[in-house]
Amino acid sequence: MINLTEFYTLLKNAGVDFVTGVPDTLLNDFCLGLNAQWPGHRHVIAANEGNAIALATGYHLATGTVPLVYMQNSGMGNAINPLVSLADPAVYGIPMVLLIGWRGEPGSGDWPQHQRQGELSPILLDALRIPYQVLDIDETRVHEAAQWAVSTARAASQPTALLVKKNILARKEKAGFDMEEQQYLLSREDAIRTIISSAPEDTIYVASTGRITREIHAIRDALGQPHDRDFLNVGAMGHALSIAAGIAVARSDRHVMCIDGDGASIMHLGSLPATAHMLLPNLIHVVLNNGAHESVGGQPTAAFFADLTGIATASGYVTLQRPITTHSEITSNLTRLMKREKTSFLEIRIRKGMRTNTPILKIRIKDDKRTFMQSLAAE
Repeated sequence: MINLTEFYTLLKNAGVDFVTGVPDTLLNDFCLGLNAQWPGHRHVIAANEGNAIALATGYHLATGTVPLVYMQNSGMGNAINPLVSLADPAVYGIPMVLLIGWRGEPGSGDWPQHQRQGELSPILLDALRIPYQVLDIDETRVHEAAQWAVSTARAASQPTALLVKKNILARKEKAGFDMEEQQYLLSREDAIRTIISSAPEDTIYVASTGRITREIHAIRDALGQPHDRDFLNVGAMGHALSIAAGIAVARSDRHVMCIDGDGASIMHLGSLPATAHMLLPNLIHVVLNNGAHESVGGQPTAAFFADLTGIATASGYVTLQRPITTHSEITSNLTRLMKREKTSFLEIRIRKGMRTNTPILKIRIKDDKRTFMQSLAAE
């Protein structure tokens, strides 16, 4: 990993005084230092990558400076619309630097959900006519590339990009969490285990991106239960609820549960009123809220500041009017919510962290999809 202090200083000396984006594993250590380097509202963790492009645009319009937007390459799809219809030099010509974690880089052996995006990332930047350079382990070249990105964006009045390889802006191991500082006692794993034991046995589950998929799979193994009723949404962050809603429409005779994370839910929050409006009594949306983008380093979300349950209530869900935090509250309320006549919502506040010996998620994605579909068709 490069010297981050020098990298921050280089960016600030080049005139970058506003940073926004969505945290990424390959940018983990870089992201963890941003609040200290750009305090207050000079660093904003955005809901999604498109929001970050818009935030950067607004800041440039007010100051004339070149902002920096960071993201994982999987978020490039969210960013494309404002990049081509707002920031592009043929439209408003907004200078900004895109710092993009290159998951799925060809030859890296990354997980299947990252491989196509990794292959396409340079192609997408070329298609978007965004000039870019690749950051590798050569620190001198990293500094030169960063200076080039800022100066080129400024001179050409357009976005530029830095495509970041593995282990350049993040260590191999992410930091843990201080358990004494945790606000809530219930772990994500315990919450999921309690949900599974409390819900009807034939419930269909759609698990959100990140550690939720990993833990629900591990819990099934530990309990000796099959995986054929679980759809593990390993990519497409923020879209698990809509997947679950589609299943609930097709299988109105079955309970369908989306187990979501707070960061994923916030990323595409518009799906809440759209789903509630469908009035699906067999669908329940559970958000496990630890106030953090935990799987990419634990950077905070806005979910403890916002009232997710209040948002869900206003969207038309049946809710408990408040979050819950204990095993007993899950067991006493989950089944009751699943018997209501409209789509239900349950927010469970949990602590950050995961057991260090939780197995890595190793699944055969297409085989699991086939088994899941066969299970739904047979019942």
